[in-house]
Amino acid sequence: MTGRITKLVAAFAFAAALAVCQDTLAEPEMHLGKGYDALKQGRYDEAVSEFRTALRLDPKLVMRARFPLAVALFELKQSAAARREFEAVRREVGDHPNVLYYLGRLDLLDQDFDGAIQNFNKAVIKPPFPDTAYHLGFAYLKQGNLQAAEKWLKTAAEANPKDSAVPYQLGMVYRKLGREEESKRAFALSAELHRRDAGDSQLRLECAQKLDHGSRDEAREICQQLYDANDAEKLTALGLLYGQHGDLEAALDPLRRAAALSPQAPQMQYNLAFTYYRLKRFEEARTPIADAVQRWPDIFQLNALYGAVLASLGEETAADRELRRAYLLNPQEPGNAALLFATTLGLARKSLKARQYAESLGFFTEAAKLRPDDPEPHRGKAEIYDQMGREAEAAAERQQALHLSHGQ
Repeated sequence: MTGRITKLVAAFAFAAALAVCQDTLAEPEMHLGKGYDALKQGRYDEAVSEFRTALRLDPKLVMRARFPLAVALFELKQSAAARREFEAVRREVGDHPNVLYYLGRLDLLDQDFDGAIQNFNKAVIKPPFPDTAYHLGFAYLKQGNLQAAEKWLKTAAEANPKDSAVPYQLGMVYRKLGREEESKRAFALSAELHRRDAGDSQLRLECAQKLDHGSRDEAREICQQLYDANDAEKLTALGLLYGQHGDLEAALDPLRRAAALSPQAPQMQYNLAFTYYRLKRFEEARTPIADAVQRWPDIFQLNALYGAVLASLGEETAADRELRRAYLLNPQEPGNAALLFATTLGLARKSLKARQYAESLGFFTEAAKLRPDDPEPHRGKAEIYDQMGREAEAAAERQQALHLSHGQ
């Protein structure tokens, strides 16, 4: 079956994509950012709390908060609450495939096979996930329409040929139709796919061990057995495995291929850009992360990485903008806050050197808010006030800087 993380990433990407034209950041943005992060990490109770808080602060955030709220409730198996939220989103956006998919899943849980078939038949026109056809075929099987079940399960096999659940259900269909030989072959294929998946797990373990303790060439010989040019999830897993164990150059090829196969998945674009960033190939990191931020402007990790890339390229103004957006989405992230402080301070000094005192003062003030215990912004403000002839204010800032210096 398609991995749960892939569905969640696509789900909150859909929610963010609905909000591309809403550029104004406010307090609810912090809760949206934290909610998206919690959803991706599987902390569903926290995600529910954050999205509900965002909705209380701004009830107009129907798409950006209510849809991922519904997904989190679905993952928590709170079916009735999830259905209410999905139906609310449906009233706003109509029969969008993402919404119909989840409504179909809820219908299956309720054993409402007619409802599931109706929703999945609409969703499968433009399937949001590779297992959409599988669930439609399964619904037809449960309803007793074996011909339709066979049709859609075969479609599912084409969309996701490594999913062992698909031939298993096809085997059930063939058995009910009295086609015993086809049933046996389908069950045998299901067992083989399950065995291969177990074998991949063992290969991943051996790959990790060799990367940590063997030669690089030996490790790659083992790890590359996991390479599947047509499976974005397996490619991502391989790329992350290389990256986590220090072979960043080897990680690039599977991550590039995964990003090309799944252009609608923000996490895959992030993985590729982050690997380029770790290799200090900043210009190559720019393209995938810039495109991802344009599509999904409300995902903290994308904004933070884009800001870091721009800062590394020396584009301080653009970096400050992206890092500030990331900070508003998730002010608790220390790495992003530190980088934002550094870029804001750099812009303040640059403006001071150009004698743009009002602009420089604004940057130093923002830097002081970001790090209230750092004396450097107050030293900068003192210098500006000296240049402007505002002696009392300059003296006060110097005193504050001295006080903070002694406290360090």
